[in-house]
Amino acid sequence: MAVVREAYGFVHEDKSPLKDVYGGPAGMVFVECMRIRPSSGDSKTVILFSHPIGGGSFLPLVTALAYGGHHVIYCNPRYRGNDTALILEKCLLDLGACVKDLKQRFGYEKVILGGWSGGGSLSLCYQDQAEHPTITATPAGDPCDVAGAALEPADGILLLAAHISRSITLTEWIDPSIADEDRPFERDPALNIYDPKCPAQPPYSPDFVGRFRAAQIARNRRITARVKQTLAELKAAGDANAERPFVVYGTMCDVRWTDPTQDPSDRKPYTCYLGEPRIANDGPVGLARFTTLRSWLSQWSWDESRADGLGNASRISCPVLVVNNRADLACTPSHAQRLFDAVASSDKEIVQVDGADHYYIERPDLLPTAVATVGGWLTRHGF
Repeated sequence: MAVVREAYGFVHEDKSPLKDVYGGPAGMVFVECMRIRPSSGDSKTVILFSHPIGGGSFLPLVTALAYGGHHVIYCNPRYRGNDTALILEKCLLDLGACVKDLKQRFGYEKVILGGWSGGGSLSLCYQDQAEHPTITATPAGDPCDVAGAALEPADGILLLAAHISRSITLTEWIDPSIADEDRPFERDPALNIYDPKCPAQPPYSPDFVGRFRAAQIARNRRITARVKQTLAELKAAGDANAERPFVVYGTMCDVRWTDPTQDPSDRKPYTCYLGEPRIANDGPVGLARFTTLRSWLSQWSWDESRADGLGNASRISCPVLVVNNRADLACTPSHAQRLFDAVASSDKEIVQVDGADHYYIERPDLLPTAVATVGGWLTRHGF
């Protein structure tokens, strides 16, 4: 079967007082999309993928689903490839505009959100706000009328190699040995699992893991408190729209990377999806490495981010399929299980794909299994 790729885009209005993406006129946002479909045959159902930073239209699973006979659209929000200043509430607006556009442009009647990786929590947050609209401002207090956008609910959600949320995932990966953000390379050896002098060595005791996790949450909250204080000072000085970028070091430090007995799975031990965890911990592509005050609150803050996959899942009513890749070096099995357990809808399923990595790059032979799993679920639901 041959597939056709059709790049397209559309413009929608943005009333935000602060412009946080490069280029384009103020008050307007361009959303870039890719439709991938079989070269013949119509469909009234489309699988709509999106991710906060986009860029996934050539993912193996996205393409394989089209070769499997499904119509797929990948929506790149305004922050494609750069989450430095990303505001998740604005990603919801872009995704909502895409849902309305694809129905008008192509005539699709059923929309299934394809929540791959970080797109999982985005999809859940979207559905939550479509069913129960509440958001009128960002966590920083800037106007962002998601509730007034009248998001159209999706007909179902696929959670494919998905993590719980950006904020929770970052917190589970953040280095708790950093006690002072102004001196990030002075680290507490008692919590520095990459330091040979760390008294705790794998396999870690439950007591150490408990202290480690508590220290991770505490660090996230310290950064949040500092962000709020800085924003308050800027606003008190009369600069209501002023921003401040900053760097967060140490964001790939998880006991799961150094101790295979933590959240056990088929994954390769002592590594992660960014390579050697110790190097990725301070490398240039780590989560939240470069961020801003407003973006931290919106997408990375443990307490302030609205894209809380577990909370969002607990309020949705549509059918949900969770697919866990058991050799995933980013989204480990507990994330899939916690998401499945949190989904309020009684119409939910969870499927394990043994040996599958995050991208299906190492095991492309397992793509047919994933496609058949999704296809069977769609058929059973009449999509």
